[in-house]
Amino acid sequence: MNICGVEIKSNYAILSLVEKTSDTANFIDLKIKKLVLENDEEQNSILTFKKNFEKFIKENQVEKIVIKKRSKKGNFAGGALTFKIETILQLNDLCEVEFVSSQALTKFEKKSEIVYPKSLNKYQEQSYLCCLV
Repeated sequence: MNICGVEIKSNYAILSLVEKTSDTANFIDLKIKKLVLENDEEQNSILTFKKNFEKFIKENQVEKIVIKKRSKKGNFAGGALTFKIETILQLNDLCEVEFVSSQALTKFEKKSEIVYPKSLNKYQEQSYLCCLV
């Protein structure tokens, strides 16, 4: 099963792809590591972002997307644009979408001995963990 982990920051979605079997998880190093929403007030920009994401899903045979949750209120609340990106990702009708909290990621990382792939960029670590949880 191919799983795409996503961390949303500012106006972009950071992507990691893992091929997961019952006993292994293999990171797939792709050329596309993030997708950017150029202008959230322009319909064509939003449609382009959606089309690019769906193309990514199809080309990589993604069966599940796992998105890192952002806080809805408080000092560390996600911005409105991040929730717009999240909605665009959820509206895909190609595969299921799940969410994982940052607390769950931290707990998983502490109890597991995570060895990050050498080809994984530092900024992709959270999206990679989303694939493993």
